[in-house]
Amino acid sequence: GKIMAAFIGLMILIAVLIYFIRQSYTPKPSIPNRGEQSVIETYQQHFQSPYVLFNNCTLPDESNGTTQIDHVILSPYGIFVLETKDYQGWIFGLEYDKTWRQTLSRHKQYEFQNPIRQNFKHIKVLQHVLKDVVDPQYFHSVIVFTARSQFKNQMPAYVCHGDAWVNYIHSFQHQVISPMKLKRIQLHLEKHLLANTQATEQLHIENLKRKYAEQHQQKSP
Repeated sequence: GKIMAAFIGLMILIAVLIYFIRQSYTPKPSIPNRGEQSVIETYQQHFQSPYVLFNNCTLPDESNGTTQIDHVILSPYGIFVLETKDYQGWIFGLEYDKTWRQTLSRHKQYEFQNPIRQNFKHIKVLQHVLKDVVDPQYFHSVIVFTARSQFKNQMPAYVCHGDAWVNYIHSFQHQVISPMKLKRIQLHLEKHLLANTQATEQLHIENLKRKYAEQHQQKSP
């Protein structure tokens, strides 16, 4: 009886150990932030097949680093690359400025990288990844600021506030990609995407740190 009880106890211990080992090696999905989640929910309400949504896309770039794109929407009308900003307050910025400004109060103002320039880099990486299956003119940049913010100057049509990005994407009605080609693009993108996990997120952060350090070294005398 004692031997059997010890054996059962040992089996339970082994099962528990296996469970925890598996848990530690199971890739944990990367969690979208509030702005990205808002885009996902809005997409589900306003789009259906043949549109295809990819979220939190991490791709290898040409400098042995990684690029992270918030959302990519594939469609017969083009490929839409979305950069999401969940900022509150007033937003000041012009299309060709290097930086834009967020103003929360007279004493609380923050500069941030012009998201148009940021998304231009994302599109370049995506164009390179998909160069064998789609022409570069079919890529479209879309910048999405959530409803918590307020634009204080005129923005280009593709810089959208709240859910305005839905109408912007729906304004493209001329088919430029056939259904068969769209499937090829989707498969090609899926093949190149890094797994959407916390490990990939960490790798991307390490690459950003490395890039920053290299740029800082170049600037130093």
